[in-house]
Amino acid sequence: MASYDAFLLVSFGGPEHPADVMPFLQNVTAGRGIPPERLERVAEHYYQLGGVSPINQQCRHLIAAIEPEFAARAVPLPVYWGNRNWDPYLRDTLAAMAAAGVGRALAFVTSAYSSYSSCRQYLGDIEAARRHVGTGAPEVDKIRPYFNHPGYVGSFTAAAKAAAASLPDETAGEFDLIFTAHSIPADMAAAAGPAGGAYQAQLAETARLVAQQAGFDRPWWLAYSSRSGPPTQQWLEPDVNELLAARAAAGSRAVVVVPIGFISDHMEVKFDLDIEAAGTARKLGLAYARAATPGTDPGFVSMIADLVAERLDETQPAALGVLGAWPGSCPVGCCGTGRR
Repeated sequence: MASYDAFLLVSFGGPEHPADVMPFLQNVTAGRGIPPERLERVAEHYYQLGGVSPINQQCRHLIAAIEPEFAARAVPLPVYWGNRNWDPYLRDTLAAMAAAGVGRALAFVTSAYSSYSSCRQYLGDIEAARRHVGTGAPEVDKIRPYFNHPGYVGSFTAAAKAAAASLPDETAGEFDLIFTAHSIPADMAAAAGPAGGAYQAQLAETARLVAQQAGFDRPWWLAYSSRSGPPTQQWLEPDVNELLAARAAAGSRAVVVVPIGFISDHMEVKFDLDIEAAGTARKLGLAYARAATPGTDPGFVSMIADLVAERLDETQPAALGVLGAWPGSCPVGCCGTGRR
């Protein structure tokens, strides 16, 4: 049985003031050779939302929900929070944990899936933060991917049903079901997971489970958003806007978009789906409903406590569907970038 001294919420981070936007984007893209004009275009997305990413405040709300859940379930772990790309930085959080005497922590990452950017890169950032702290830095174990946990699937199921119910009466029961996630380079997707291709397989399984549990007996589609690479690099497709155009051309009247790739309403949801995709649907004459992300849904918060219990008490991992509970530790070489 593993012994831990603390729980660590690890997230992406985001700007909280307009002046933070460009420094944040430079942090995110450091070493990738992204032209300044491209960063300026992306910065405009943030400025349209006041120069603030919602993700940090969403992490604060999640912590405020986790702490009473832990108390009610007698989980004896203080909660810490560190980001990859903005305050509070992981290195500063780990330094504070070391100063408080934390020797070993259990980390929950705000991404449910397996890929370099959603899993392996977080592990690398944790190790870099530990090296920065040096002697006395706490050991950190990452909680497994949770894409098919009943709490994750259940939250999206309820949200998808609520979104479908919000469509205009004249389109009731006549909607297309579209699941979305963050696009990644195709070669990175091919390298995801112990046997490769895990990111797409996990997304497809989550989509299948949500559609099944919601009772949506209809075809569904998986689309992607938030592409940021050069035009010459192949990324996962179709883009959600392209799929919306294709469905409208096929005679669809309404769509329910379920962002299964995101645990909360951060920039890739608020801009890419609520502004861009919603605007595309409006131009195409499609009724559009976007399902809520888990956020602080009680079932999702309970899932986090369940995942902690798996490590603290060695309880049986909970997982729906055919893929089973994903391993709690990544094999060497798992979830690479796919670059040669």
